[in-house]
Amino acid sequence: MLMSQPPQQNNMGGQRRGQQSQQRRGAPNSPEEIETTRLSILGNPAAMNQIREQRPALAAAMNDSNRFREVWQEMRREDDDRERERMEQIRLLNEDPFNIDAQRKIEEMIRQESVQENLQFAYEHSPEVFGRVTMLYIPVEVNKHPVKAFVDSGAQTTIMSPSCAEACGIMRLIDKRYSGIAKGVGTAQILGRVHSADIRIGNSTMSCSFTVMEGKDVDLLLGLDMLKRFQAIIDLGQNKLIFGGGNEVSFLGEADIPKSFEEAQQSEPTISGPNGTEVGAQSGTVKPAGTSAAASSSKGANGTSFHGQGQALGSSSSGKASAASAGGPASKGHSDEKIQQLSALGFSRQQAIAALDACDGNVEYAAGLLFQS
Repeated sequence: MLMSQPPQQNNMGGQRRGQQSQQRRGAPNSPEEIETTRLSILGNPAAMNQIREQRPALAAAMNDSNRFREVWQEMRREDDDRERERMEQIRLLNEDPFNIDAQRKIEEMIRQESVQENLQFAYEHSPEVFGRVTMLYIPVEVNKHPVKAFVDSGAQTTIMSPSCAEACGIMRLIDKRYSGIAKGVGTAQILGRVHSADIRIGNSTMSCSFTVMEGKDVDLLLGLDMLKRFQAIIDLGQNKLIFGGGNEVSFLGEADIPKSFEEAQQSEPTISGPNGTEVGAQSGTVKPAGTSAAASSSKGANGTSFHGQGQALGSSSSGKASAASAGGPASKGHSDEKIQQLSALGFSRQQAIAALDACDGNVEYAAGLLFQS
């Protein structure tokens, strides 16, 4: 028989919970302590930036000591209320220790709390893993036409978009015998292949083949075939792409990178992060509170795109749209089982559906979002 354990006995998760409880008990309570905290934050630009991102309401009241104290105390009350509610739920479920369903609910609650604490731990101790990584682009010339090329050692072949091929004047060289469909996370139309065209990288001109594929996010993607052929070295320490003979090309800075890739990242779904922040479900980028990126559902059924992440290029947005329409407008295709799992944790059906919508149907992230709200 499955028997639940109190949250405090959950090994490392329990230790962290105990530490967090001590931190809550040791947090400033008196007006003097709260005022000291406010002045300390004002004198620390890094802490001020963090508060501005994580607690916008608190940051807005930073210059008003009375308002700051009110917001601080309200935050403390909300945290205490959530903790009491959670403990009350566990107490009620523990009243019938031989009820298997109750034990499963307790186990799920404890597991969800451990997941959220793990996220909080990473957010506090290694926040760099949530930062957005600048993609690797270099300036090149194809048939004397300047192009910003995306370097992707995870892509098997070098790929060019039809618009770029037209601009470079090599559309007439496409061998349509190599046309087809690229399958992976969705599908994309392959128009054909240009067997040889000059590409200038740094101070060297090389002969390169291009697979011309329909796509919208990247004009030119330098794949592993080209990188291996010319023995290229991706040196992240020097931030350069290095070829033989002293030919070195620096990667473009963030300001010079094409905006299409950044726009694609902004439309990705998000999950609930610590203190109201949002974390990109694909990139892991942390976004400030209140900047929900639910634009993933607005992608059209013809939104075929490639991002150069080591997979065949394409999009499954049409499949998601059909699944959502089949599931009805109320739940956007979420199964009753997922909704019931969240409802069993003490939340209403409407809250469960809203959380699943925000987390793209992921039950674990949805539960974490509900517990943080």
